[in-house]
Amino acid sequence: MTKRPDVKKLEKIAREIRVEILKMLTCAGSGHTGGSLSMVEILVGLYFYKFRCDPERPLCETRDIFILSKGHACPALYATLAHMNFFKKEELCTLRKAGTRLQGHPQRGLPGIEISSGSLGQGLSIANGYALAARLDKDKKHIYCVMGDGELDEGQIWEAMLTSAHYKLDNVCGIVDYNKFQIDGRTEDIKGLEPLKEKWQAFGWEVLEIDGHNLKEVTDAYDKAETIKGKPTVILAHTVKGKGVSFFENQNKYHGVAPSKEELGKALKELGAND
Repeated sequence: MTKRPDVKKLEKIAREIRVEILKMLTCAGSGHTGGSLSMVEILVGLYFYKFRCDPERPLCETRDIFILSKGHACPALYATLAHMNFFKKEELCTLRKAGTRLQGHPQRGLPGIEISSGSLGQGLSIANGYALAARLDKDKKHIYCVMGDGELDEGQIWEAMLTSAHYKLDNVCGIVDYNKFQIDGRTEDIKGLEPLKEKWQAFGWEVLEIDGHNLKEVTDAYDKAETIKGKPTVILAHTVKGKGVSFFENQNKYHGVAPSKEELGKALKELGAND
């Protein structure tokens, strides 16, 4: 029998992870609020439903691979990994502090982190490398790569898209956190992406378009992606920057700004959490 997601449970986890994200950002006094909150359901649907991993053996050979290409949104990934017990939640409050393992971009050495990131646009190329290696090893692992919509301005992404399709890397699943904003403003004002679905299709990809905050749609998309053979799959996840807190949503000033203590208090009340 095919495993089905417990959507209510996943929604509860998503709320808890949003709380952890906001707390760690406020404690750090810096970081990327909007883009971290927009990708919560993308991560929850993956890690708590589809993803093969073992927190006690983070480098086990049978694991799937996750690559956060939009590395500045790592607070969402850190909160997810801590929730899964890759490391203790108490470490979250060390975000961006001197000597921490939780840098402003993910770094190898922290359990659950496969690659160090920094410059945008590189994640899909790395995913292709993992996918080709898995093919040579006759390994059935899947490689998931989350990209930002603003990140699609990077030419390397489009080169990597060609490579994925050319080699028919059906073990690659790209996910675009399509929150419609980047650091300088709306993506359509900076460098228009539409028609984005047709562009990915023209490059030889299977395209799934979803509401990136609807966990049934998210988990269904991961299930569907696993069945596609002969070509890679991308999930265009339409999201809201700052999702979950009304005064952060679609407010691009919070792209790289952490909540104040006052804002944290208001946000936690909206999320139904205690200080």
